[in-house]
Amino acid sequence: MARINFGILSTANIARKALIPAIERSYNAQVLGVASGSGKAESFAAELNIPKFYNTYEDLLDDPEIDAVYIPLPNQLHKKWTIEAAKRGKHVLCEKPAALSVEEIKEMVAVCRENNVVFMEAFMYHFHPQHKRVKEIITNGEIGDVNLIKSTFSFPLEMDSNNIRLNPELGGGVVYDVGCYCIHATRMITGEEPVKVSAFSLNHPGTNVDTTVCGLLSFESGILASFDCSFEQQLVEQYEVIGTKGSIFVKHAFRPDREGACGLIKVTSEAGEREEIAEGDQYALQVEHFAECILNGAHPVYGGEETIKNMQVIERVLAELK
Repeated sequence: MARINFGILSTANIARKALIPAIERSYNAQVLGVASGSGKAESFAAELNIPKFYNTYEDLLDDPEIDAVYIPLPNQLHKKWTIEAAKRGKHVLCEKPAALSVEEIKEMVAVCRENNVVFMEAFMYHFHPQHKRVKEIITNGEIGDVNLIKSTFSFPLEMDSNNIRLNPELGGGVVYDVGCYCIHATRMITGEEPVKVSAFSLNHPGTNVDTTVCGLLSFESGILASFDCSFEQQLVEQYEVIGTKGSIFVKHAFRPDREGACGLIKVTSEAGEREEIAEGDQYALQVEHFAECILNGAHPVYGGEETIKNMQVIERVLAELK
């Protein structure tokens, strides 16, 4: 079977711990090379048994054996290197958020289309089967008409650290980092775009980036959605869908890979309560879908237009915080 040769732009931890192992677990992709501008590429490649290394990103992009790139660079660099990759004919799997504004993403998507390459933002959670099951339960009417969605994604971060998540020049802030998941999940479940947005934040005293945010989205169908995200709370990554006859609670909504790839769905309805387990390797499933799109000339289920729509909501949330 044909396999897509991936190049990794940077030696970021998420590449080391999540994406590179996932690519190697996939049936239709493999890691061929890694590039770093900091001189770490050679040791990184040796450690992870990657065949090739490059001391500049350009050298990797100029390698004709590389089919696609994964970009886990700081947020403000996503646009530049997505465009550079696309111009060299490389397909792009770009870490979220794909960029820092709607205009940036529109430009990235346009260049990818012009160069006939597949572009996909790496919302890996979307590929876990638990979310398909949630939508099936909603569709079959078990919880009645949905009228409220609540989502949370938070984790503790050292507030005095030099973490790029706290650096406004590098695209820091909790909405960009994990709030984007809550927004994405709400849009995925409703199949709608919000007509009204409001949000409030607590900001870092030194850098003024948002570190805790609460938001409210209102949809034309009448559904309301609340979300909260934080760098200042314990790890919580869940959502709840509430209807007129019951509710669905997804405890490990965004990182079930921390729970042995198992998603836990709790359904409460007129028939009582039950729990369902949904298993899936979300990172590998994401890679396999992306690679299949390249191999078959197909469009991703979460393509450029959806990326633009998600950023439109993010922009509206951030505008509320100013």
